[in-house]
Amino acid sequence: MKRPAILSIFITSLILIAGVVGGYFLHDHYSSVKVLATSSLGHENSEHEKVESPIEKDLKTIIHESQKSVVQLEVTHDDSESVGSGFLYNEYGDVVTNAHVVKGGKRIMVRTANAQQYEGQLIGIGESTDIAVVRVPELAGEQFLEIATDFEAEIGDEVVALGSPLGLQNTVTTGIISGLNREFKIDGYTYSNVYQISAPIAKGNSGGPLIDKQTGLVLALNSAGTEEGSIGFSIPLSDVHNKISVWSEDPVEYTNESGDNIELPSSEMTIDEEKSKYLVNYFFNSLAIGDYVTAYSLLGSKWQTDTPYKKFREGYIHTIDITKNKISSEPVEDGDKYKVTIIIEALERKKDKSTKTVLYKCNYEVGLENNQPKILSGKAEEIE
Repeated sequence: MKRPAILSIFITSLILIAGVVGGYFLHDHYSSVKVLATSSLGHENSEHEKVESPIEKDLKTIIHESQKSVVQLEVTHDDSESVGSGFLYNEYGDVVTNAHVVKGGKRIMVRTANAQQYEGQLIGIGESTDIAVVRVPELAGEQFLEIATDFEAEIGDEVVALGSPLGLQNTVTTGIISGLNREFKIDGYTYSNVYQISAPIAKGNSGGPLIDKQTGLVLALNSAGTEEGSIGFSIPLSDVHNKISVWSEDPVEYTNESGDNIELPSSEMTIDEEKSKYLVNYFFNSLAIGDYVTAYSLLGSKWQTDTPYKKFREGYIHTIDITKNKISSEPVEDGDKYKVTIIIEALERKKDKSTKTVLYKCNYEVGLENNQPKILSGKAEEIE
């Protein structure tokens, strides 16, 4: 064989060997590299980079957590009273609502989800935009709802509407955003770029929050509905958030035009059949979601003294879910307290990790303590 041929074969062999060795080391290196598949082009994930999945909450949790920050507004006018809704917006105790809910009101009473009642002070109101802010100092530091300030809505987005339609506090309806950029005028207020929603809206819903079903963030302010109640309209909070912030940071004290000449209702809390049932319902809603702190806060002082929180929690820790079947309320002899009876189905986890459904009949006494509704005593018995 000639020398040039031998040299050519030798060089070719070296190239092949180098390719195999190089391929081995490349495979060994890249097989240990973590690739973040956020697009069609992967990139190495550094040791400081964290990959976070979107936080998804189940609907029941979103509703219960949101309800804590939704309030009912009872507004006294010269010769009438009206009911609207609102939600706690920040740590200062500021409540966002519609301007038409509080306009011309002589007194604004704010009722919370756990039946507490406080007087609010109007600190900001729109002239042509239907929004307003009411400050309730007693609610400062309480849990508030977070606003999605940069949300871009699309038709089909699932939403939850909360409020007090027809005075029924903390009513929940669900639906979708069914239209965008709606424009119209009502009673001197200009509505532009509003969402049309399929979640039913009725009188009393005004001022309540429209919440994203996936994240629990507030998207808009429920503001108007049709007579049929099948279509509602909500003002996107991303459009008015800056104005709300200005009112909160630099509040204006509004005075009543003629409030000195009218007889205002007493601020004393009262208890009746509906309020007593509402409190017990809210108690079981809290237990069903595992919010034992809220449930415990609804108990009277004697019950809390006799049953420390740790013992109270242990009594429900094995309850997986609660279904309420029937509830009734009737006044006791002195008329200041109510006996509430409720039938519930409790899905419970046994010691062997299996589950069973137990039917209970529960009797509670509800009354006022320090001018606030409380569950004063109670007893549950298992029924067949």
